[in-house]
Amino acid sequence: MKLLITLHHRFELWNAPTWLAERIRSDFPQLAVVQLPNYDRVTEEIADAEIYFGWSLRAEQLAAARKLRWVHSTAAAVHQLMIPELRASNIVVTNARDVHGPVVAEHAIAVLLALAKRLPSAMRYQQQRVWAQEQLWRESPPPREVVGATLLVIGLGSIGQRVATLARAIGMHVIAVREHPEKGSGAAHKVHALEKLDELLPGADYVIIAAPLTDSSRSLFNADRMAKMRSDAYLINVARGPIVDEAALAEALRNQQIAGAALDVFAAEPLPADSPLWKLENLLITPHTAAISDQMWERHYALIRENLERYLAGKPLLNVVDKSKGY
Repeated sequence: MKLLITLHHRFELWNAPTWLAERIRSDFPQLAVVQLPNYDRVTEEIADAEIYFGWSLRAEQLAAARKLRWVHSTAAAVHQLMIPELRASNIVVTNARDVHGPVVAEHAIAVLLALAKRLPSAMRYQQQRVWAQEQLWRESPPPREVVGATLLVIGLGSIGQRVATLARAIGMHVIAVREHPEKGSGAAHKVHALEKLDELLPGADYVIIAAPLTDSSRSLFNADRMAKMRSDAYLINVARGPIVDEAALAEALRNQQIAGAALDVFAAEPLPADSPLWKLENLLITPHTAAISDQMWERHYALIRENLERYLAGKPLLNVVDKSKGY
């Protein structure tokens, strides 16, 4: 049984470490493991592979994969894999949502606190050697407490659930919207259907987007949605860039229609140097680093090993993606 690994990215950490194939071979000697350093030979090598670890597949690569039964993505988002041919197949797709969720949630809460305490402004004053106690107090909104504030979480998957847990631990009131509210509120105080989003936005102090990118979530936060937010509210996106209309957000921030925002993800990455987003002082930008952790690949391997054991034993896999929904 052949396992093909093709995880190549311009950012070093996203690349599969050299020890990945070696450890799999040691733990599963019955597998023939091929780890490619780039995408040049995917079509050739996938022809007789039963398992594929990668973020994306082209239609011609899938057509060549005569034995393929399972695709695993080491990302949480799988939109790049959701080509019509794969959706229509009986190939099982799994993702790494439980690997990334807790770390991304930490980042979301970190930037929420940074915005609440005006830390980006404080850093700018520090660079100017200005003791800005009075200036920070007079900014709008001034530094404030998060205890008792209302957080609206968009999506209650692995990231959203952990965000809700952490937010409740620091005393926030957490409401959430999800596509299927019948699945429960989890750690949130209340859960609503996505159709209620417009009604809930005016009551939120902070909004954290933790939803998958699908056809229905693309540009979910457009100019109309931002107009429903309060002028002292903050928007945080740690999901996928296209969920937010960046031009509409830039306009809302320039006009102080909302207090500020924090983005870790963007429609185009790296964010182009000429993007107007760079110039907005009420926008906190992080370069898609929410999931970065020195323990990331160890957590990846724990999931990979568990699922390989399940696959070889004919048991159900963890983190199976609903291909009809795209997450």
